[in-house]
Amino acid sequence: MLAEKKVVWPMNFPVLFLCFLIGCVAGLRSFMAPAIVCAGAYMGWLHVAETPMRFFGSRLTMILFLILAIVELIMDKLPSTPPRTGPVGLVARIVTGGLSGAAVAVGAGAGLVAGAALGAAGGIVGAYAGYYMRRGLVRQMNLPDFVVAVIEDLLTISGGLFVVSRL
Repeated sequence: MLAEKKVVWPMNFPVLFLCFLIGCVAGLRSFMAPAIVCAGAYMGWLHVAETPMRFFGSRLTMILFLILAIVELIMDKLPSTPPRTGPVGLVARIVTGGLSGAAVAVGAGAGLVAGAALGAAGGIVGAYAGYYMRRGLVRQMNLPDFVVAVIEDLLTISGGLFVVSRL
């Protein structure tokens, strides 16, 4: 008789999955993920005060990232904005995804390095998935890019809030 093998997930698997998801948010809008993480820390959803990521709980950091996120929301709609999959855009998404993933991880008691790595990976996945989905929707459904971009903004914000509110 063969014994049935069970898949045993690490205790922090749900938290680490949220680190990946907040990285995906950064992949869609690079500054939205850290802005939402800062807001979550400020509202007490995310406990980063006694961690290396405590700067996410600062009001000044939150205001800075919120301003950058708003500017990015506006700049994204301009035709001259470079693609998110270009070198500068992709590096920004990797960095902000990694930082946001690390903050989510330590705020929920998981490992900083694992959270940063998963957040950075999510930044890459989110950047490419968002790029191809947006391009596909514009072409296949014959929708204006601006309309698809606004829908993407709303999904990014709500997805980020969902992730941070789960902690």
